[in-house]
Amino acid sequence: MNDTTTIIDKRRHVGVASTLLCVGLMYLGPAGCSDDGDTGPSGAGGDAVGGSAGDDATAGAGGAGGAGAGGNDSAASCETDDGWTVGLLDYDASADQGYTLFAPLPSTTTYLIDVCGRQVHSWVGTAQPGNSVYLLENGDLLRTEKVAGSAFNQGGTGGRILRISWDGTITWQYEYATNLYRQHHDVELLPNGNIAMIAWQKKTQAEAIAAGRDPDMLQDGELWVDSIIEIAPEGTSGGTIVWEWHLWDHLVQNEFADKANYGSVADNPQLVDLNFGGPRADWNHVNGIDYNAELDQFIISVHNFGEIWVIDHDITSAEAAGPAGDILYRWGNPAAYGAGAMSDQQLFGQHDSQWIEPGLPGAGNILVFNNGMGRPDGKYSTVDEISSPVDDGGNYELSAASAYGPATTTWSYQAPTPTDFYSQNISGAQRLASGNTLICSGASGRMFEVTVDGAIVWEYVNPVTDLGPLTQGQMPPSGMGNGSNSVFRALRYPADHAGLAGRDLTPIDYIELPGS
Repeated sequence: MNDTTTIIDKRRHVGVASTLLCVGLMYLGPAGCSDDGDTGPSGAGGDAVGGSAGDDATAGAGGAGGAGAGGNDSAASCETDDGWTVGLLDYDASADQGYTLFAPLPSTTTYLIDVCGRQVHSWVGTAQPGNSVYLLENGDLLRTEKVAGSAFNQGGTGGRILRISWDGTITWQYEYATNLYRQHHDVELLPNGNIAMIAWQKKTQAEAIAAGRDPDMLQDGELWVDSIIEIAPEGTSGGTIVWEWHLWDHLVQNEFADKANYGSVADNPQLVDLNFGGPRADWNHVNGIDYNAELDQFIISVHNFGEIWVIDHDITSAEAAGPAGDILYRWGNPAAYGAGAMSDQQLFGQHDSQWIEPGLPGAGNILVFNNGMGRPDGKYSTVDEISSPVDDGGNYELSAASAYGPATTTWSYQAPTPTDFYSQNISGAQRLASGNTLICSGASGRMFEVTVDGAIVWEYVNPVTDLGPLTQGQMPPSGMGNGSNSVFRALRYPADHAGLAGRDLTPIDYIELPGS
């Protein structure tokens, strides 16, 4: 589909399909371009709580992959109040019914709330997330955690992966954190029970220069290169690496003929230009990973390139180190592979690229939170859906001397005044069963659900900061500094999700403290 529908943020309640978004801010850390989760300076720009309340929107037809969802006969009845500043701020019965999972970045606790904003369960940990959490089909929590003692000090740092049972018992954990490598940002549970993670691998200045890196592009005297590591869990605290893919094996550079990887960038779109991007150690800053079981492929969000990349998984680790492991598809910034100018860039500091799951409206399309950092026409965020040029065999069409398609999005969401909706970092989006989209505005801790036409039908602001829950009526902090209520991502699980079967989901209370 080549038609583009741009959805504008509005707060009128209508019973049609919608989308959930998570938006956040960036702190420029000491070793890279962005900081997805570390405590940075407060007061950074971002969404105001409540967004553009009251604004009407210009809505288009189509997009978001589905017909409208009418009245919801089983919808909950929820209480809201105009004076509330945190917790549930807005609710309409047309919202997708279910439970929302989120892990505040400054907290060690993961929360599950109902659509009325009441806590139904929580998992109390011992460390901050690093950064993602997921509810599994057996009711376990898959959680990443930030560990101390690693030389990698950048936004999104993790290092430990845990499976935690419903009652809070740690059933398995695995650490991947030394001074040479470290897990960060996100993990993905695979159908076979293995876990794929994003990880940095450190390269010395000498290694980087020998590979063809411009010495002037080594500001920190080293280079962190991203990889995908697949772990087969063993016992309660171990695992075996059974598959791996390293970006370091898929390089090209056109500046130093006497160094490795010399060649034409434009003639090799399947390779990564070693001298593209910024000069900091955190060169790529991959911030999300998703898996497509039908295609047996990974998609990763490469923040510092303004691109999403698709990588084949239907190969061995040895094959992944060769041409079979080259990039299958890339989209967002054709200048990164010599197929366009900077004016052709469409992704700007994006997060959470994912395939829309089978059975959902728009299934098979790619959904991405487009943060908008460095967007030439202003700082504003969008959530974009694209239909990639893939065939039934998992091959992607690319015409000679051109950029990968599509040229336009299938569906897009932005605020009526675009700059009212802006998150410099973290953030994500999730397509829901009705066709709505759930959005998490990370740095401001704001989560909201929009319809295909842009109406907000559910809105919630995380009340938890590093100091604990806020009091209702207390304004949440701005930015990602001290007192932050930032959230990396939020996920909605339907009431019939297998992991919730037989669980006690009786509402406990609101997370926020009662106001006076």
